[in-house]
Amino acid sequence: MDLKNYKFSKDHEWVKLEDDMAVIGVSDYAQKEMGDVVYIELPETGSSFSEGDTCSNIESVKAVNDIFTPLSGEVVEVNTSLEDTPENINTDPYGSGWIFKIKISDSAELTDLLDADQYEEYLKGI
Repeated sequence: MDLKNYKFSKDHEWVKLEDDMAVIGVSDYAQKEMGDVVYIELPETGSSFSEGDTCSNIESVKAVNDIFTPLSGEVVEVNTSLEDTPENINTDPYGSGWIFKIKISDSAELTDLLDADQYEEYLKGI
């Protein structure tokens, strides 16, 4: 998959920009580390978060993992299909496994994120 339009946090969330909105999910690396996802707690539409805040969690067969917001903003949409099919996070992390969309409140925070090549390099050090 071509990830050139994606940005990544060091907490393993990905961001894909759509104008002043950001679609957010967990990286392929993160879903592999978690194992089979069995439940996700979605953030509430209308909630506001600051960069780095815990906004939801994912339960897998191994553990419960926090999801951190890689950018500040207001949640404008959540992927409610994950309530019935949380395994989409495993099978299609960059597509149907997206978790939520936010309206970005501080675009300067985008500079804190890694591009796909930088993220690959970061993963080599883990």
